[in-house]
Amino acid sequence: MAIDTKSPTASPGGRTALSPRDRLVLFVLCAAQFMVALDFSVLNVALPLLGPDLGMSPSALQWAVTAFALPSGGFLLLFGRVGDLYGRRRLFLAGLALFGVASVLATFAWDPASFLAGRALQGLGAAAIVPTGMSLLTTTFPEGPARDRALGVSGTVLSLGFTFGMVAGGVMTDALGWRSTMGLLAVFALLVLPLAPGLLPESRTPERPRLDVPGAITVTGGLLAVIYALSTAAERGFGGADVIGTLVVGLALLVAFVRVESRAKEPLVSLPMLRRRTVAWGNLGGLVTFSMMSTVVFVLTLYLQETLELSAFETGLVFGTQGVLSAVAGTYAPRVIGRFGARRTLVVSLAGQGLLTAALLGIGEAGWSVWLAVSAVSLASMCHLGAIISYGLTVTSGVPDHEQGLATGLVTSTQQVGITVGIPLLGVLATTSGDLLAGVHLVLALDTAIVLAAAALVAVGLRVRRGASGTVEAQPLGSR
Repeated sequence: MAIDTKSPTASPGGRTALSPRDRLVLFVLCAAQFMVALDFSVLNVALPLLGPDLGMSPSALQWAVTAFALPSGGFLLLFGRVGDLYGRRRLFLAGLALFGVASVLATFAWDPASFLAGRALQGLGAAAIVPTGMSLLTTTFPEGPARDRALGVSGTVLSLGFTFGMVAGGVMTDALGWRSTMGLLAVFALLVLPLAPGLLPESRTPERPRLDVPGAITVTGGLLAVIYALSTAAERGFGGADVIGTLVVGLALLVAFVRVESRAKEPLVSLPMLRRRTVAWGNLGGLVTFSMMSTVVFVLTLYLQETLELSAFETGLVFGTQGVLSAVAGTYAPRVIGRFGARRTLVVSLAGQGLLTAALLGIGEAGWSVWLAVSAVSLASMCHLGAIISYGLTVTSGVPDHEQGLATGLVTSTQQVGITVGIPLLGVLATTSGDLLAGVHLVLALDTAIVLAAAALVAVGLRVRRGASGTVEAQPLGSR
């Protein structure tokens, strides 16, 4: 397998210097990740205007988000493996093209069906872009300081994309209408697509094994069903027969997937990889940090606008501050990881996120609460970004190049599923509460408990031992 960019070189100060070409490759990959992250949040504040314009009822508006989340989360593992087998750059470019066309369709949608079709196709494009983009990043930049630095930039851009979307969504909707938010995504795709072919190296596994079709069907169907059930529960609650039935079917398909993979000669997912402590516990940390932080952002958005009566623009500024401090964290996170290691950084970051979320329990109806909200959520987001970068490094470290698509597929599946499930699981407690402030406090308390419990579990699960060579090796699951 040939990959090739020039290897980064070490500077006299010991830091890794990236060549101009490396920087351009990183720019293209991060721009694509930024575009996908932007899509998760840019439409949120536009939903109240979008509904009446397209004739969508308030209860149907959740599908503007769910139509994107279903394919983007459901097809990640499959597309990560397809990229490994048939070419990561090829699939990355196809995903970019599909995302751009879908964004144009959503921009000019004439009814709910055309708009939701555009959103679903955007999600499908994102499912191709995210795992292949991460694989191209981890195979282009060698393990060590270069990859740490590249992932640090990528994590910062991901966080900024989500935050920028909340600010830009409010400004653009007020000034140009909701369609401008979808148009912005189309512009991003059209800017990135021409640059990518000449910069990104093609890479794939040297062999051409058969695609594990039964595994692909069961894991994709299972993820789609679970995400659908959890998203629907946000509106209808968990008591509905369709929600329970779909959730049971989804879990059954995921159990079947594990059985299929244990018997397949050429599995979609290597079960030995899932038994690695770094993969299993690293992904648990990633799932918790994404799901719980997205929940905090969701309930704070409700609190700031409905309890403190801030405008959409003012609320966007609160999260803009969060984004600036996240960018600062992204700059320093690779240095912290280089000094203390990804495992320790992940545990400490989760603990910090949990404790700062606990500080938000002090918010109330008084005006000064906005300052507590700004400071606590911004500092919590710095810890959150540290967790994002360190969990990605934890999961992908030590994985051979021919399995990087699978490892990064797991990382990005965790990311997408985490963003998707957090709000249905906890956020609904705030929206269905008779007293919004009490509901927000309940959600924040549960969020805190879950994050701190995860920090403890990851600390115990990621125990390491010294190998004969003196390197630190992750123990397999079940070992002492």
